[in-house]
Amino acid sequence: MNTNNSVIRSVLSYSKSQRIGIILFFLIIVLAQGIYYFYNFSDGKLNNNEKDTWLANQSTVDSIKLSNINYKPTLYPFNPNFITDFKGYKLGMSVDEIDRLLAFRKQNKFVNSAQEFQAVTKVSDSLLKAISPYFKFPDWVQSKKNSYQPYENKNESKVEKVIVLDINQANKEDLMKIYGIGDKISDRILEQKQKYGAFVSMEQMNDIWGLSPEVIEKLKGSFEVKSVTNAKKININTASVKELAQFPFFRYALAKDIVIYRSMNGDIKTEDLSKIKGFPIDKIKIIALYLEF
Repeated sequence: MNTNNSVIRSVLSYSKSQRIGIILFFLIIVLAQGIYYFYNFSDGKLNNNEKDTWLANQSTVDSIKLSNINYKPTLYPFNPNFITDFKGYKLGMSVDEIDRLLAFRKQNKFVNSAQEFQAVTKVSDSLLKAISPYFKFPDWVQSKKNSYQPYENKNESKVEKVIVLDINQANKEDLMKIYGIGDKISDRILEQKQKYGAFVSMEQMNDIWGLSPEVIEKLKGSFEVKSVTNAKKININTASVKELAQFPFFRYALAKDIVIYRSMNGDIKTEDLSKIKGFPIDKIKIIALYLEF
């Protein structure tokens, strides 16, 4: 009872304007609760209007989808060697067909005709017929006669006439056509030829530093000794020690032994070379071709 009286006294202690404010606050709360309880916020009319709008536009959406399905990109001339994944997809190529072309190009190879494109990619005749009119190859391919060679036959061996050149007439460019012979090695070969005047045997390639056995075999397949008229020769029976020492195959010690043998046995013959002290037995046949007796 005392508590209620204290509440009433505290309320009555408010001013008139404060009491009116409190009353209005409670009325607002009651009004808000009533609106929330009795009013239906789901505006069916608004929802129906939005639904009608979407339905009205659905036919437009469907027509756009249909046009995208039937859409065919405009094609312009292109080089089929540079078809990308996206380009191939737009052309109608399958993933496997695109991959075959990309794998072929990774080998630094090119297709030069529509037939070869089909041989590499395995595209159907119908697709090839549709896209091949837009293939654009470089001018040098177009102007080359009989440029098409079936892809399947590229790895087959071809019988071709091999032109064998005279090693003593070969220039730097000729030598560098051999796989494995570069700028420096070709210079070494030419310097060696200049020292001897001419090669007398292809076996002399074994004495050139930097030439592997495989490259020497390739050299022998493309070159041979045809003319030795420029070979620098020396008369082993009349040359002095100094002259013999300047001969590419001889050193001073061997030159002295040659003169000693010659003075003791008379003129040297081919069969005497192996009897001379220090003479390089393994090269007698080649050295003999540079000697005069």
